[in-house]
Amino acid sequence: MINILIADDHPIVRDGLKQIISEQGDMQVHGEAAEGDSLLAALRQGLPDVLLCDMSMPGRSGIDLIKTVKALWPSLPVLVLSVHEDDMYAIRTIKAGAMGYLTKACPSEQLLSAIRRIHSGRLYINEDVAEKLALQAIGGAQLPHSGLSNREHQVFLMLAEGLTVSEIAKALTLSVKTISTHKANIMQKMNLANMSELIRYAIEHGLVNMQTLQPA
Repeated sequence: MINILIADDHPIVRDGLKQIISEQGDMQVHGEAAEGDSLLAALRQGLPDVLLCDMSMPGRSGIDLIKTVKALWPSLPVLVLSVHEDDMYAIRTIKAGAMGYLTKACPSEQLLSAIRRIHSGRLYINEDVAEKLALQAIGGAQLPHSGLSNREHQVFLMLAEGLTVSEIAKALTLSVKTISTHKANIMQKMNLANMSELIRYAIEHGLVNMQTLQPA
């Protein structure tokens, strides 16, 4: 029996995942958490066999949360669920210690296969991510956004989806000044003149889901 802890800040998502898992003969829900700190508290109460974790939760989340989990419990398999379709985001989560990465648009059969695969000790990544990891390992060409830090990359994707600096600061529990600094660094590192260029870059490289873009 694979015991799974679900971490996601949306109750309807957690309910849907619990329903899918409950229908499997070899899986059961170990517990659930709605944000980063409650996830860490739940893990301290007892480890599941697999952690199914959203990347965008209130407070501590994203790459930093994955790194913290793996530092405290290095043997815990982590499967990331995200709204971001960017392969670079997947690469960063794998490098942080996750064993698999899926978007929330994936079919339930794929999710279940990924859970079973990482529980058996194997990575679950698509061919594009595997190829890009290999290219990085041998020093292949890098796209401009690959040079961003993990936090800058997170802010970059949120900016590309149309969120304002204030909205990002609130979502990440950071100051507006900090997010503004990240934004300035992003524009400089990627040689972008304005937000229109940033959004165009994200769309051209398939880094955002058009359905998630916020209205202007």
